[in-house]
Amino acid sequence: MDYIELNIPVTDAEQAEILTAELSELPFESFATERKVLKAYIPQSALIDCKEDADEVLARYEIAGARYVQIESQNWNALWESNFEPVDVDGRVMIRAPFHAPSPTAEVEVVIMPKMSFGTGHHATTKMMVQMILASDVREREGLDMGCGTGVLAIVACRYGAARMDAVDIDDFAYENCCENLASNGVAERVTAMLGDVSAVAGRKYDFILANINRNILLGDMDAYLSLLAEGGELFVSGFLDADVEAMQRAAAERGLKPHLRLGIDGWAALSFVK
Repeated sequence: MDYIELNIPVTDAEQAEILTAELSELPFESFATERKVLKAYIPQSALIDCKEDADEVLARYEIAGARYVQIESQNWNALWESNFEPVDVDGRVMIRAPFHAPSPTAEVEVVIMPKMSFGTGHHATTKMMVQMILASDVREREGLDMGCGTGVLAIVACRYGAARMDAVDIDDFAYENCCENLASNGVAERVTAMLGDVSAVAGRKYDFILANINRNILLGDMDAYLSLLAEGGELFVSGFLDADVEAMQRAAAERGLKPHLRLGIDGWAALSFVK
């Protein structure tokens, strides 16, 4: 599969975060910022249907000099390997690639092959979701990782004692990558990977749900999450900016969900609620 890298000149980290949030509403799958250039990656086939929307976002923020660059699929892993660094979450969880040395001190190591699937641990939202897991007690509980990407959150939950997990993503590539990572981390027997949206798990019940997606999908699927949560269950959400916290809290309150935790990193937010 060939990918397109959209190179966007940005003035500062805040502008990069805002544009990332905007483009996350489109089928862009991964983002990185290097020396005042935001790089957004999207399958070439997906760009055909949304290029006008992407260009409209750039025009709305008066971005000049953005350019689309094709990346051949055979070069993708080499590109990631050259930029991928291990991620340390609070000195407890180490998320690394197979080509990194093991950590001598981490409580838990998760080995993720860095492909196009979102969830290598580098993005602030993934880090905060891991912190949410660390702050909760998932031992012997059953959970859902919605929009699982690489499956990193499901793997972390299992390493901290979750009895079993379902991991769901709508993207074929993410699903395949998740299956690979579940197997390589030794949790495939406790995690069921599924291809689809939230309807793939309709009628099931979970003690906790991890949903690191984006504002619009989270708000649109809030009723579905509520129906999937057991009484006393926890909903952990991220993938949105600080400016969206009020809307998320209001939607949760309207459904009787009680606020629990709130985290923030670099303008991104994570919230948890209890049913």
